[in-house]
Amino acid sequence: MDVRDAVEADADRLAELTGQPSDVMRNLVHDRTVRVAVEPPDEDGEDLDLEGEASRVVGFVSYDAQNGAVHITQFEGSLEACERLLDEPLRFARGEGMPVELLVAENEDEKRDIAEAAGFRHEGRGPTFDGMPTVRYRHEPTRVEQ
Repeated sequence: MDVRDAVEADADRLAELTGQPSDVMRNLVHDRTVRVAVEPPDEDGEDLDLEGEASRVVGFVSYDAQNGAVHITQFEGSLEACERLLDEPLRFARGEGMPVELLVAENEDEKRDIAEAAGFRHEGRGPTFDGMPTVRYRHEPTRVEQ
């Protein structure tokens, strides 16, 4: 699985993964750091154009840095992709010596498990979005990581 920066051509695929409109995902690509996980090309070795590559996107993570922390704003995709993609904001945060914060919907057990496996600590309840309570997670860089 390869990871790369998202481009505008990925917006339709990101919309499929989230159920959000393509315009919203296009804005996300422009406004945040967005990294996508891409399946390797088929074994026939044919080169794909950018549209073909966008169709191989199996997950993404979006994040930004503000108020002294890296905030993961969204992560979606296959289990393997989500596990791999959480490394992206964590690596950035280590380089900057910043903590990482993440909100996960209370009913998204798989995402909560992924976050905890990546070293995020449960920090309590988060805000409610569209009637769904969230759980707040935080990852502090250790001295070894810094």
